[in-house]
Amino acid sequence: MPERDLVPCTAIIVGYLNDKKFYEEAIDLFLEMERENVKPDCPALVGFLCACTRLGAIDMGERVINSMKREELVADPVLGTTVIDMYAKCGNFDLAWNFFKEMKERDLVVWNAAISSLSVNGHVKVAFSLFAQIQKLGFQPNGHTFVGLLRGCTHAGLVDEGWKCFNSMTRVFSVSPTIEHYGCMVDLLSRSGLLQKAYHFIQSMPVEPNVIIWGALLGGCRIHRNTHLAEHVSEKLVELQPWNSGNYVLLSNIYSANNKWHDAERIRVRMNQQGIQKIPGYSWIEVDGKIHEFVAGDNSHYLSAQIHAKLVELLKDLRAAGYVPTTDFALFDVEEEEKEQSLRYHSEKLAVAFGLISTPSDHVIRVVKNLRVCGDCHAAIKIISRITGREIVLRDTNRFHHFADGSCSCNDYW
Repeated sequence: MPERDLVPCTAIIVGYLNDKKFYEEAIDLFLEMERENVKPDCPALVGFLCACTRLGAIDMGERVINSMKREELVADPVLGTTVIDMYAKCGNFDLAWNFFKEMKERDLVVWNAAISSLSVNGHVKVAFSLFAQIQKLGFQPNGHTFVGLLRGCTHAGLVDEGWKCFNSMTRVFSVSPTIEHYGCMVDLLSRSGLLQKAYHFIQSMPVEPNVIIWGALLGGCRIHRNTHLAEHVSEKLVELQPWNSGNYVLLSNIYSANNKWHDAERIRVRMNQQGIQKIPGYSWIEVDGKIHEFVAGDNSHYLSAQIHAKLVELLKDLRAAGYVPTTDFALFDVEEEEKEQSLRYHSEKLAVAFGLISTPSDHVIRVVKNLRVCGDCHAAIKIISRITGREIVLRDTNRFHHFADGSCSCNDYW
């Protein structure tokens, strides 16, 4: 195009958000608009902030937020909701909460964003307090309100509260449950170890279970190592999504964790025969306004030597602090030493090590991962937060993990 004004640029930014491979391109195009003095409108700003949210680029997003007039931001419910969502999903609940309190116009969407941000960051009781407050203000809760509350119950393991919330939807508020609400309940029951109840709940649902429903149950089977039910559920998932590598990998991991190496190998052979490739685990960290991407065993980063050296140093300190590698999370039937070696260079550990050598000691390390955090990495990062005195925030596909002084906000329940 000989001239690129706001409209086509905004269209491309929004289009980039449909594919996670292009989140960085969305940010780059927005910054190019800035350099060319093209004033962004609300859709362009929302698209840019959504890209920052998905990559965990809170500093970049905050720079643009701070460049805008505060009164414009807090008066616009759409922009305000996006800002709250970005802060919350980048692991800075305080900024999300403070911005919510500044909002001039709080419609139900804004309240729902606040409830959701509270829930994903582990503040479930406060989320229910907001729920009570919106009722006093005369708002009628909708499906999104209950998704936020149920997710909070799931992450906190609040089974009784989850049931009460789910049942009140129809009985008290006349809100019909959708597949998303059913998925939250299956996830809640499965994570709590109530696998048979979850399975019976699925069978009693008035809607056909989809991959989200079966995936939640399979995740519970992995946590509680129920290989028998996992096989049945996995077959359901493969029927619905035969191309999805995650279904095969999770079942293989369950077999590996139970030392059923022959069965795990059988699943991998099946994947190879069908040409299904495992989705690699990536971790992202923002430092000085730039996104750094890591994959397991990564040697491509320009500071790779220093990062690996830092991990070796950390491992010595971790062992002195009582850490023992959780080799259950290694996926192959190999010697213990080889398992430990494969775990050492997982993408989230590389990102954390890079953060430690690249940021000031009072800087919060924020990492985003495209898959569920590895159990061994979770155990290691807890201790790293204690021995380094650093706060580390890790967002995976399931929830936030706020590591500080040797503990995690999830209380080892995720």
